[in-house]
Amino acid sequence: MSTGAPALRLLQVEHLDAWYGAAQVLFDVSLHVERGEVVALLGRNGAGKSTLLKTIIGLVDRWAGSAVFDGRPLRGLEPYRINQLGLGWVPEDRRIFGGLTVLENLAVGRHAARAGVPAWTVERLFALFPNLAAMPRRRGALMSGGEQQMLTVARTLMGNPRLVMLDEPATGVAPLIVDALARAIGEMKAHGVGVLLSEQNPAFAAAVADRAVVIERGQVLFDGAMQAFADDHALQARVLGA
Repeated sequence: MSTGAPALRLLQVEHLDAWYGAAQVLFDVSLHVERGEVVALLGRNGAGKSTLLKTIIGLVDRWAGSAVFDGRPLRGLEPYRINQLGLGWVPEDRRIFGGLTVLENLAVGRHAARAGVPAWTVERLFALFPNLAAMPRRRGALMSGGEQQMLTVARTLMGNPRLVMLDEPATGVAPLIVDALARAIGEMKAHGVGVLLSEQNPAFAAAVADRAVVIERGQVLFDGAMQAFADDHALQARVLGA
């Protein structure tokens, strides 16, 4: 994976601090994601991973530093504006519409095609997620947690994003669902979509990611090749309890 100049990077975060009220949660966090790169954001619960994703997508009011997506500074933009730029977010709590069917949920996420990224269609997503293809008219509230997770990812891809941020997608779902999510991430990568993946499962991260960024107590502890992190058992034990 190229480590091109910052100006060419899809996402560039520099010296980011973030607060919830008076409590500072992130301290001088810097990272980047390039086109077609999968970056795993690793750390324990409470390390600051979700806060970082929420800050980037515009859901944290108080923060300092810089976040630039596809050449566009994100400071001051509402979350829906950031999404319109082509930055997709899959939250940990999924947030599907329980009263809508699979097809209706996908329709909500539809966005016009974007230059340089794949145009996702319902048919293409059903081929990627056969479980969803088998239940196109099932309401979201009647789906299992894993099925809802697939639907959330598929709905995000309907927006034809340039970069997708996923918050703990493999947590609490069956192995078959984890495999489907890994295939989806592989498809994104193959078509030049950047992925920033918040994860506690080092095995899943190692299977899909090019690079690891480890956060401990709101600070970046490690930024390097995924294989280097996978080989460092002492670091894994420190930050993940592995």
